[in-house]
Amino acid sequence: MTALRRTLNLARPDDIYNAIVDAHKGLSDEQCRDFDARLILLLVNHIGDEAVIREALKEAAAT
Repeated sequence: MTALRRTLNLARPDDIYNAIVDAHKGLSDEQCRDFDARLILLLVNHIGDEAVIREALKEAAAT
């Protein structure tokens, strides 16, 4: 079973953060929620490991 990676795994995390923020510019609250849902589903599908996804859900809920 693959464990959830908790160490930094991006070469330029600030650039990714800014890209996410920029993707929300000009969107209504509802459009932001829809965008976030689509992005989450795309990334979850990419991860493809149910155990890792469930671990991430628990971690996100706990923090």
